[in-house]
Amino acid sequence: MFSHIVLGAEDTETAKTFYDATLGALGYAPGAMTDTGRVMYMTGEHIFAITKPINGQPASAGNGETIGFIAKSSDECDAWHAAGVASGGRAIEDPPGVREMGELTFYLAYLLDPAGHKLCVMYRM
Repeated sequence: MFSHIVLGAEDTETAKTFYDATLGALGYAPGAMTDTGRVMYMTGEHIFAITKPINGQPASAGNGETIGFIAKSSDECDAWHAAGVASGGRAIEDPPGVREMGELTFYLAYLLDPAGHKLCVMYRM
């Protein structure tokens, strides 16, 4: 459904450290730093990028927004969460665990990245 997601950050090096760790826990390669200071994570169909805002205004997190990543297991969710906390992220909401929404069951974990963006990792059980 999505072609790309781009988040703003004032310190793209710090963001790269955080996302290399968390996305690495999900099996993705480290991001590539472009000559313009953007960090790019690319798969065959998707792009996730971190950049300083091109309008020159300060980067800020979107209130009410969440970026969700897919995990292949609850263990992968836990590894993502631990990597994020160890790499400058902050644990938020309930600890990683099972959440039920009607007939659907998920294993979820939530973090704020170093720039304050709300992230989630989800394993559909």
